[in-house]
Amino acid sequence: MAKSMYLLWGSGSPPCWRLMITLEEKKLQGYKQKLLSFEKEEHKSKEVLEINPRGQLPTFKHGDNIINESTGACLYLENQFKSQGNKLIPDSPAEQALMYQRMMEGLTLIEKLNLVAFYDFYAPEGERHDSALKRHKENLVTELKLWESYLENVAADRYLAGGFSLADVVVFPSVAYAFRYGLSVERYPKLAKYYSLLKDRPSIKATWPPKWFQIEQRSESLKDI
Repeated sequence: MAKSMYLLWGSGSPPCWRLMITLEEKKLQGYKQKLLSFEKEEHKSKEVLEINPRGQLPTFKHGDNIINESTGACLYLENQFKSQGNKLIPDSPAEQALMYQRMMEGLTLIEKLNLVAFYDFYAPEGERHDSALKRHKENLVTELKLWESYLENVAADRYLAGGFSLADVVVFPSVAYAFRYGLSVERYPKLAKYYSLLKDRPSIKATWPPKWFQIEQRSESLKDI
């Protein structure tokens, strides 16, 4: 079944990573894939635009089915392959509700991280203002403190919604990205513990962004948050 899947992805992208983690969790290794460069703007290539007119990564096909929004693709794979690999949506209504809540809140987390970590990229030079960056940083601090409270009871068998679920698939790459870009372990100990508990999970290790192995790629853009 995996041979009928095709993924175009970029290294270091949390949306790409969450989809790749799901494919690993569902034992769908062996899918066709191609690593593209954001720096070379290969995500705007004809090959991508033919499948994804937004010119974004990931770009994903399963047979004739196209689903490029990463969170939607994760849900799609779990629903199509429920009996294969690891179960990523809990049965308990309470845990399921919490999973969907944290899963969707994870999209807000990555948005606020991006507004700080890549402020110079998102704001053209003539439109950059110290007051705007300050506001983005304050909003991010508030967001991170909220996640610290969510992870108050994090443990090896208790993650965002009980056991490992799609909530963790969506959120973990953003947490890893935050620490990659200099987020303080001391100021955010619960997030740091969560990161440490999950970073060696087989599906996460197998899909770890290759360019993150290059020390010189590291940034400190979040060190003061």
